[in-house]
Order: sequence, then structure tokens, then C-alpha cells
Amino acid sequence: MMPMPDRPARRLPLRARCGAPLRVLAAGVALGLPLLLATPANASAQEALDQVFAAWNTSASPGCAVGVDQYRASSRAAGGASQAFDPLVRAWGMAELEHGIANSPATIFEAGSVSKQFTAAAVILLDLEGVLSVDDDVRRWIPELPDYGALHEGRGITLRHMLNHTSGLRDWGAVAAIGGWARGERSHTHDHVLEIAARQEALNYPPGEAYSYSNTGYNLLALVVERATGESFADFSRERLFEPLGLADTQWRDDYRRIVPGRSGAYQWSGGGWVIDRPIEHVHGNGGLLTTVGDLLRWNRVLAAAGAAAGSGAGAGTGVGVDGVGAEFMALADALGGAAFFRRMVDQGVLTDGSTITYASGVVVETFDGRPIISHTGATSGYRAYLALLPEDGVSVALLCNTGNANPGQLGGRVARLFLEPREAEVNPEAGSAAEAAASQAADPDDEPGGEASEWSAPGPEALALLAGRYESHEAETAWTLEVEGADLVLVRRPGSRSTLRPTGPDTFAGAGGEIRFHRDATGRVIELGISQARVWDLRFRRVEE
Repeated sequence: MMPMPDRPARRLPLRARCGAPLRVLAAGVALGLPLLLATPANASAQEALDQVFAAWNTSASPGCAVGVDQYRASSRAAGGASQAFDPLVRAWGMAELEHGIANSPATIFEAGSVSKQFTAAAVILLDLEGVLSVDDDVRRWIPELPDYGALHEGRGITLRHMLNHTSGLRDWGAVAAIGGWARGERSHTHDHVLEIAARQEALNYPPGEAYSYSNTGYNLLALVVERATGESFADFSRERLFEPLGLADTQWRDDYRRIVPGRSGAYQWSGGGWVIDRPIEHVHGNGGLLTTVGDLLRWNRVLAAAGAAAGSGAGAGTGVGVDGVGAEFMALADALGGAAFFRRMVDQGVLTDGSTITYASGVVVETFDGRPIISHTGATSGYRAYLALLPEDGVSVALLCNTGNANPGQLGGRVARLFLEPREAEVNPEAGSAAEAAASQAADPDDEPGGEASEWSAPGPEALALLAGRYESHEAETAWTLEVEGADLVLVRRPGSRSTLRPTGPDTFAGAGGEIRFHRDATGRVIELGISQARVWDLRFRRVEE
């Protein structure tokens, strides 16, 4: 289960009438006990997990570690007594290919964007203590940022916007890539992230108006914590979260050069073999959490305990029963703020038009097979991660991998289904799939049934020559040169970096990882181009007359 799409969904045409939902049950499965009990002694559960991860069960490949905490079912199996924290944890593949070191349940991986919920937790702690407010304008803490409120009728960016990815802030990694230095190609720092954010002359949209996933917001939240407390974000997290909660193997990768005993390498498959793909950046808060599956499960048990304190009505149906959580974790949750902490964590974003999104505070709150789920996936370089809490079922799943060919959401979902009671699901056989709806829309040029396509033909060399030239962007700290080669318009970023742009419409081309649109003045002369990608919308390059 992945976070929401990176751009607001376009309105789909209604292709079919929606009939009454049909309740169906998987053939041959009756409601009752979970399929498997997640205990270290359960050989059947171990074998089931081995089948899911069979592709990585080799000494010639990196792999994964997974953990399952089925606290409620374990409690019921023990006659209602709360059980000690003893999750089922397994590992496959190699942590380090060069020296032949295998992954183990204790191996430390990087958690990618699963890390965001810990940044959110730090902010929420300070909010509950009155040190800051999630409704503070970010410029209270980071005045170096532009006054976007002056551009949007006084509507500035709040910390809440950043938590929910509704700030409109462009993703710094995407901006850096447009500038020619993508993540993984140079060592980025928090100072560099702030420089990029402060240079942006526009947002993707007015704050709160839409949703777009932005790592920038979470890096800036880490900086807010530092300025509000006078401590480094790493120190604050260790003192207020990691150590008190017993997350003994968890820390931030605030210096990627630091030696971390027990940390795995990270790998991608390329050119017929494995290559090293470990992050070479100091930025953290958006990602960069070094941890184990055991620590992630322990964190989820604390979150479940906070949810139990909140009661069954908390967090858009994310009810948590008390049974099985345990007194130790109830006490830990209470120290964080208990019910109030949980409610803030699962408080979903609300857009200015009143619609609610699934993204909350570093977690996604939605449904999985008809039941509530609080989850997030992660991917940084060759690391992959998944963390999910199914509170009504008392099931928690943590997945960490050091191989870029693992799909964390898919694998995590397969693992979760092994330990869940089968449940009725609502399906609508008349509605069709989302993929079918998207395909039908793609075939409709005007985005509405019955629309007519405008007449357009690909530009020839003379028309392309009017687009050629040098374009500069202060926001991306770079310059692009456009040249005509035969019947093609070619983008030159730097010597040796050339790519052909594909015309898709009037003054519009596909290339540079997105859509490039040229802008003209009143006389028809091209004066700018804008590049739009998933996480950066309409970043402008001004044409330079030579």
C-alpha cells in the first residue's frame, strides 16, 4: 500500500453507473481465527514467510527482514493475558555481498520514508507540550523562506500543511535533479535543502489547496525541531523518542560517513549484476532512519497502545482494543501523550475545499481488505521499507530490505494477509477498475465524454528554431540549452548530457522527466519555459537573449 499519488487526481469521466455493493467472501474461507499465529515457535508461520521471500533466500543476493507482531491473537490464545513483546522475525539474503555477511533479524537497514512518522512524532510531542503549534506559520521558525502568504491572500504554510504534504512546497530532490544533481549524484546537506527551498519563487499550488508529496516539508520540520529546542534533531529524537521507547538500534543517518555496526549495504541490479546503491547524503527527517524490524514493531506497539487509550472512535475508524497491548506499552504511550498523541498522528489532511486526504502525520490512514490500516512505505537508494498497523486486528507488520528490486507495499500486503482473519469485502462489479477508468480518460482528449480534440501537428524545423536557445533558472541553479537537430528539439544540460524532447501538443514537449511547456509574450515570442514533474509543478526557466 503506497502513499497517495504525487499529483491531485484528475476528475475521471463517469463511464458506468454504480450499483449496490456486493459482499463477497473468498471461496473456501470462513470467518474465524487468523490463518496463522505470529509466534517465533510457529513453524507454519515461518514456512509461509519463507515462501513469500523465496526469491531472496540465497547467498548470492541482498534480501529482506520482516517482523510480525500479532499481539491481540497471542493474548487471546493465552487466555486473555497480555503477552511479552516477542514478535516473529525472519531474514533472508545477504546484508553485505562483498564480505558474505547474511541478513539477520538484528540487521540495521535504512527505512526510507517510513522515517517520516518519527519526524511527525517529534513535532507532535512539542505541540502537545506547547513549545510550538502545528498551526504555526513555518516562517515563525524558518524566516529564510519566502513569504508565500503575501502571494496567496495571506495564506501561509503551516507545520500542519507540511505534515500532510499539502504545503505546495516543491520537492527539493526533484529541483536538484532538474538542476543536474539528482540525489545519489552528490552529497546533499540540510543547508543545501534550505537553500533550494528559499530560492523557490513559487509553490506548486496555494497552501492547503491540493496534495503533492514533498520531502522538503519533512526536512524543514526537522529544522523546526532543532530551532524550537536548541538541540540537533538527532539528539532530540534519541532523548525523547528512541531511548525512552526502547528503540535500542534506531538512529538518524545524519552523517552518512559514520560507522554503524550491524548496518547492511544497499544494492541495485544493473548490467547483469548487483551494484552498491547506498545513500550519500546527510539529509534526514524525510528519510534516513537507521533501524531494525524489531524496533519498528516496538514503535508500532506503542502507537497501538496510544490508540487503545484513544478508544475505538479515534482516527477515522482506527479503533484499537486494549487487550494484548500490555501495561508496559500503555505506560510508554501515556508518556508520549496517549490518546492526544495518537489522534494527532492519524489526523488526516483536509484541503481548502473540505475534502479529506488519506495522508496524516507521516502515515497514511485508509483501508486494507476492508479493515483500517495505518501505514507507510519507503525507498531510498537500494533500501526498501514498509510499516503497517492494523489496529482492529491487533496486527503489526515491519519490512526492511536492502535490495532495490523489492516492492515493499506488495510484499508487506502479502505478509499481512497471512496473519489476518478473513473478512467480508465490498466490491462493485458494475463500476469497473480504476485502471479502466484511467484508460478511458486517457482516450478522451478533452477530459470529458464527447470532447473533441483540437487540431495540432508536430512542429517542423522552422518552428523548433523559434524555441531553440539558452534558458536559465535561478530556482534550479542551472541553465539549459535547446538545439535543433534535424527534425528534433534537443535538450543539452551540460557537455555529454543530451536528450531529445518529444512534442505532445502546442508548445508542449515530453522530456527531462516531465512535461515542458513554452510560454510566449503578447507578440508571440517565446520568453520562458516551465517544467512540471510529479513533485515540481511549473518551475520556470527564463530565456536568455544571446
